[in-house]
Amino acid sequence: MKLLKSLRLAAFAFSGSFIFLTSPAVSAANVKITPLGSHENEFCKFDRAMIFEDPDGTRILYDAGMTVAGANDPRLGKIDVILVSHMHADHVGARHMKTINAGDCGKPDLSITDTPNTNSINIALAKKAKIITGSEMPKFFANKLEALGGNAADAQLVRFGASRKVAGVTITTVPAAHSNGISGAMIAGELGDMLEAAGLTAYAGPPTGYVLIFSNGLVVYLSGDTGITAEQDTVVRQHYGAKLAVINIGDTFTTGPKEAAYVINELIRPVSVIPSHANEASTKGGKVIANSRTDRFIKASQVPVHLPLSGRRMEFDATGKCISGC
Repeated sequence: MKLLKSLRLAAFAFSGSFIFLTSPAVSAANVKITPLGSHENEFCKFDRAMIFEDPDGTRILYDAGMTVAGANDPRLGKIDVILVSHMHADHVGARHMKTINAGDCGKPDLSITDTPNTNSINIALAKKAKIITGSEMPKFFANKLEALGGNAADAQLVRFGASRKVAGVTITTVPAAHSNGISGAMIAGELGDMLEAAGLTAYAGPPTGYVLIFSNGLVVYLSGDTGITAEQDTVVRQHYGAKLAVINIGDTFTTGPKEAAYVINELIRPVSVIPSHANEASTKGGKVIANSRTDRFIKASQVPVHLPLSGRRMEFDATGKCISGC
């Protein structure tokens, strides 16, 4: 009896140790997503930026925009790849915040000018990160990087139907229905002045969304600025099988709450969705503001909606289910 009791106690102790040892490994198998918005623990007007961290440690910054407080923003840490869906100021970053929480959620203080470089290029230079984009954008980024003492080869192309792999993460671009012009302020010089005077932008090719396939098997769709497209069904759902979607809900410039919910419910049908690009203060005290676009999107979505509260890290498993932080 004493021997049996001792064996049971040993088994229990071993089991507890096993659980303790393997719990971090289970967490390590998840993809970590951290929104970098203008105000801590809120979802605000210009919030676009998110960091995706693969289980292997690869860190990807998506649409740095204007709420990342420059290359020295302490929230950034190591960045391996920067994704830019298109060249509009609020995505590539014509300006940025001097400090986190400056101004109001509905009107952040974006007083630091980044043109003609852009916030994305400045971050790429500081972090020695690759900028992976589609269309005609890579050449623009390559020229900028080289002119500023960086490596032109760090601006890399991936067009529709193709992919690039960075460590354990496979990256591809998918179509988006939007516009994609480079402003004169980002070009500078005589040509930039002429474009500004004429009210024109330089051609940068079609805008893009992204599909990311992480090393744990999770497939994520990043919509960029887009309307409803057939490819959200045929390419994003049927071909890639996206389980988590980040979709813009801002209306006028992109899908609105009703249209975005249709994309999620009928076309992509992911396990989870994160709203983005609301173009208004969506939360107060971390809670959704009634009748905001985010509120209407949540009510219309048939899958769980997870708020991108700035600084709050979420973790998703291979199936697209949120495991923590949601």
